[in-house]
Amino acid sequence: MLMILPVLFAAVDGRYENVNVKLDWWENAVFYLIYPRSFMDSDGDGIGDINGITSRLDYLKDLGVDAAWLSPIYRSPNQDFGFDVSDFYSIQPDYGTMEDFEQLLKKANEINMKIVLELVPNHTSNESEWFIKSSNKDEYYHDWFVWENGHLDAQGRRRPPNNWISVFRKSAWQYSPIRDQYYLNQFGVTQPDLNFRNPVVEEEIKNILKYWLEKGVAGFSMNSVNYIFEVDKDLYGGIYPDEPATGKPGLGPDDYDYLDHIYTKDHEENYDLISQFREVFDALTLRDNLTRVLITEAYTSIKNAVRYYGDGMRSDAHIPFNFALIEDLNKESDARDIKYAVDKWLTYKPLRQPANWGIGSLDKSRVASRFRPKLVDAFNMLVLLLPGIAITYMGEEIGMTNGFVTWTKTMDPLACNTDDPVNFVKVSRDPYRTPFQWSNGKNAGFSNAEKTWLPLADGYQHINVEKQRSAVRSHYQVYRSLTNLRSRPAFRLGGYQSLALTKNVFAFKRWYNDDAYVVVMNVGKSYQVVNLTAFDLIFGQLEVEVSSVHSSRTFSDDIHATFLDLAADEALVLRMQV
Repeated sequence: MLMILPVLFAAVDGRYENVNVKLDWWENAVFYLIYPRSFMDSDGDGIGDINGITSRLDYLKDLGVDAAWLSPIYRSPNQDFGFDVSDFYSIQPDYGTMEDFEQLLKKANEINMKIVLELVPNHTSNESEWFIKSSNKDEYYHDWFVWENGHLDAQGRRRPPNNWISVFRKSAWQYSPIRDQYYLNQFGVTQPDLNFRNPVVEEEIKNILKYWLEKGVAGFSMNSVNYIFEVDKDLYGGIYPDEPATGKPGLGPDDYDYLDHIYTKDHEENYDLISQFREVFDALTLRDNLTRVLITEAYTSIKNAVRYYGDGMRSDAHIPFNFALIEDLNKESDARDIKYAVDKWLTYKPLRQPANWGIGSLDKSRVASRFRPKLVDAFNMLVLLLPGIAITYMGEEIGMTNGFVTWTKTMDPLACNTDDPVNFVKVSRDPYRTPFQWSNGKNAGFSNAEKTWLPLADGYQHINVEKQRSAVRSHYQVYRSLTNLRSRPAFRLGGYQSLALTKNVFAFKRWYNDDAYVVVMNVGKSYQVVNLTAFDLIFGQLEVEVSSVHSSRTFSDDIHATFLDLAADEALVLRMQV
C-alpha cells in the first residue's frame, strides 16, 4: 500500500522540514529472518516453535523490525528441516498448529508487524501425497514431477539418464522401483523436482500462495527460483543432455561444481513463472490496497539476479535478494572490496527500484565468525544505513558466532552427504543454525529441555540478549540506535555517495537537504587517519551519532572533518553540524 508517511517536524536542530513522501510499507523496511527451529522453544521439546516466535514479537518490535520472515514452517519429514515439504497447506507439528499460526498473525497485526513466509517451489518431499501418487502413476499426478528412464551400461547395470549432479552432491537422479523410472532431485534425494512444464503444477503453487496470503501473510520469499525449470528436452530430441565439465581442479564427478550447469538453472522460463506468481500478489493488493511482497532468492550472477525485478514492461519480484555482501566478502576483504560489492548492486539494479542489503543467512557463516567479532557493528551499519531495505538474520544484532557441531550430531543433509567425518565441516550449515541466545541461563534461554535439537554455540554466557539489553554499550544497543536512525529523511529518502578513503576505510554519505551524515568503518587491523572532506560538502565539525562497541567515542563527541583517527575495527555514524 502506498501511504503518505507522517509529517516529520524539526527533530534535529530544526532541519527536518515537512517531509511527505509516498513510500510503500516494504520499501524501507527492516526484515528479520527467523529459522523457527532455533529461535524460541515454548513447549520444552528442544525445538523452536510458532508460539515461541509469538512470545518474542515484542522483542523484534523494540529492535525496530518491520517484518518477521520465517523459514519454511509447513508439514515436513524434516530430512532437510522444512525445505522438504509433504503438505504446503498445514503446519509442521514440531512448530505447533494452524491456530498457533493464526495467533502469531493476530499478535503481529496488533503491534503493526508483518509476517512473511518462505516457499521453495522447485520441489516437495518424497513423502508428499503428490509424489506418492505420481510414483504410482496416478493419472492426475502422473507428470507432476520430472521422471525419466535410465539406461543400462555395458555391464548391464542400471544407470541414471545423464550426468547431472545434485547441489547436495552425487547424481541428481534417484531410481524409484515402484515406478521403474528415475526422478530428478536437484537438491536432496528426498526432494523430487516438480515439473513446471505441467500447467496444473503452476496453478497448484498459485493456490498455495493464495491460501496463505488470504490468511493474512504479508508476503513470500521464494527460494532457489533459478532451479525451477530445466532445459526443454524436446529441443534435444526428447533427451536431457549431459552438462559439460568445468575443469576446476580438485573436484570429482560427485561434486556439484564439477559440472557447468547450463541445462539445470537460470533458464528464461524462471522469470516468466515469477511474473505469473507476481500477478497473484498484485490481484490481492488491488483488492484491499495492501501490498503483499514477493522476494526471490537465487544464487546466480548479478545480471541474472537483478532480472528478477522485472524488465520494465513486466513486474516480477519486489525484492530480489541481494547476496553481494554475503557472497563477495570474506576475511581478506578490504574497503575497496566493500565499495565494489555495494556499487555493483546499485549499478546493476533498475534505477527506480529499491536496493536491499543482508550480511547473514541460515546458509552462510555468521558475521562475527566470517569476519571478526569487532566488525559486527560496522556491518550492521552497512545493512541498516545503506539506501533501501535491510535484512537481518536472527542473532546478527547481538553478534552471535558460529557454533561447532560434531559429525555425530550433524543434522544438515548437505554435510551428511559428504560421507566424510573430517571434511564435512566445510559445507555444514548447522553452525549457523544453532539456537538463539536469549540469556546466560539454561540452554541460553532458548528452551528448558534437557537437550536442544542442535547444540548451543560456545560463548552464549557472554553473547546474549539479556546481557546486551541491560548494557550501556552493546551490539544490541548499537543495532537499536541504527534502526531509529532509519526513520530520518537522510536515510529513508536521501542521497548516497561512497568512498574507499584508504585501503582499509570504507565510508558513505547520506543526506537530505542540509541534513548530512557520514558512516565510516575501519575494516583493517591497524590505526587509520582519514580526511572526510573528500566527500562533497562535508567540512568543519561533525558529531558522533552512533559508535561501535569498542570505539572510544560516544554520542555527541565532536570530530573534525579534516582529521579523523580510527582505531582498528572502529565504526562511526557522524552527523554534519551546520
